[in-house]
Amino acid sequence: MKIRFANKFKGIAGVVTIALVLSLLLAGCGTEKTGGSNEAKPAATDAGDTIKVGILHSLSGTMAISEVSVKDAEMMAIEEINASGGLLGKKIEPIIEDGASDWPKFAEKAKKLLQNDQVATVFGCWTSASRKAVLPVFEANNGLLWYPVQYEGMEASPNIFYTGAAPNQQIVPAVEWLLENKGKKFFLLGSDYVFPRTANKIIKAQLKAMGGELIAEEYTPLGHTDYSTIINKIKATKPDVVFNTLNGDSNVAFFKQLKDAGITSQDLTTLSVSVAEEEIRGIGAENMKGHLVSWNYYQTTDTPENKEFVKKYKEKYGADRVTDDPIEAAYIQVHLWAEAVKKAGSTDVDKVREAAKGLEYKAPEGLVKIEGENQHLWKPVRIGEVQEDGLIKEIWSTKEAVKPDPYLKSYAWAKDLSN
Repeated sequence: MKIRFANKFKGIAGVVTIALVLSLLLAGCGTEKTGGSNEAKPAATDAGDTIKVGILHSLSGTMAISEVSVKDAEMMAIEEINASGGLLGKKIEPIIEDGASDWPKFAEKAKKLLQNDQVATVFGCWTSASRKAVLPVFEANNGLLWYPVQYEGMEASPNIFYTGAAPNQQIVPAVEWLLENKGKKFFLLGSDYVFPRTANKIIKAQLKAMGGELIAEEYTPLGHTDYSTIINKIKATKPDVVFNTLNGDSNVAFFKQLKDAGITSQDLTTLSVSVAEEEIRGIGAENMKGHLVSWNYYQTTDTPENKEFVKKYKEKYGADRVTDDPIEAAYIQVHLWAEAVKKAGSTDVDKVREAAKGLEYKAPEGLVKIEGENQHLWKPVRIGEVQEDGLIKEIWSTKEAVKPDPYLKSYAWAKDLSN
């Protein structure tokens, strides 16, 4: 896949570039000599008493606020499969690695899981920076990554299954809804790395095509905690909407400081695409009440499967824990992989990839389906409002699951975005 981004980025973008270079080097070095030629180790075999899988998330650092719970959901799904008899007559053995919110480390850990541990698949990453850091490693070793978070699109690798939202399943419908219901003037605020910058590139093209107005565009490094200057700029420019693509614990600082500045959801509409129920716990419901989010799933989603999922998750991890969209996507991707393995009768990556095409699963969010063309999921879209108890009330949704369109090919205004 080739993808180009506009201009040179500041701050964290330099780190991302270094991460990509290092990950390419790691992938290239991840070979061993066999009979005088360099051949990558196979990602996994069906030999052995267990089926090893990798779990690769940030369990420390700025992204731990989001990723620890995603790891928990994947572990719960693995335990469920093992309790029901395992897979191909074997138990699944998880090997957990900490990417530590550091993109070169993600590439290093991915190489370890594929080359040394020879896992059958990996469930992992959150940020697009971490995903892009590991992508060359998975492609060089024919490994398989299941990625559980919404993202900016403009990518479709045969070595990744994308179980979070493509941009047409979150960002684009959210902007359409905001333009119709909240106003035309947009202030774009994001963390300074791949996802927010590409998401905002999409939003700017959409605003131009649909009569919206860009008021300002601001970025801060991941982990940034002082938003006083940006909040003053929001006050001065008076946007109708702040479209928020901050990630990690920067959201805690932003929303607390926004409230401290006397700005509530009654004064200003914010819509976030990386703040879910788990993040609201860290931010504080009192700071988020009335603010908007866009996802495919909420803890309050009304399906029989979700009632059972929430019940099991709370029984395992505590009544005070919450489920959210990436948690649900992480949970179902383990089950989707297991169903594909059963269908293939093997953990072989090529066989699993083929077996996964068109696979349907009754998920807590509703019926999902793997689109064989690009290995993304058909998913419903839901816009929600944060309530006083920290849960999210759905205020708008699509009538059915939306076909994934990661390159936005169905939108005339997006024709130049993937160049």
